[in-house]
Amino acid sequence: MSVRRVPTEIEDLVLIEPDVHGDERGFFVETFRASWIEELRLGVELVQRNHSRSVGPVLRGIHMQREQAKLVRCARGRIWDVAVDLRPGSPSFRRWEGYELDDVSHRQLFIPDGFGHGFCVLSDEADVEYGLSSYHDPGLERGIAWDDPEIGIEWPIADPLLSERDRSAPRLAELGLR
Repeated sequence: MSVRRVPTEIEDLVLIEPDVHGDERGFFVETFRASWIEELRLGVELVQRNHSRSVGPVLRGIHMQREQAKLVRCARGRIWDVAVDLRPGSPSFRRWEGYELDDVSHRQLFIPDGFGHGFCVLSDEADVEYGLSSYHDPGLERGIAWDDPEIGIEWPIADPLLSERDRSAPRLAELGLR
């Protein structure tokens, strides 16, 4: 296998570390192989890929879509990627984990269905790619406040650039998620 599963604190959240082959000419890395889904026991099929570009210090999230898992990678630049367990009844409900994803280590984060996701840009610019287990449907999207004190995410930037959607996102208590 050309990838390794790195241990995480929250069950079902999977940090993936690929083999990167590099020398003075540059590097080569496999960013996806369908057989990884079974080898890493992810239990989903990826049906859509998205690509976003953001400048620093943008913060995007916390977003989720019902019945959708994500495989996230930073193709260019550096981000702090965060997943929040929003599965009611889960032993890790409201817990979060964050990982640096970048264009050097090429690590990826698999975020299962039921998790919120967000990231902040740590470089001047960052390209983020998402593999999705279901097609994007705006009617199924939800968001929660990036700075909800009930979750307490420790973002590594002090004054993020936010969209109106992220500035006005509700807190967990407002959504009745407890």
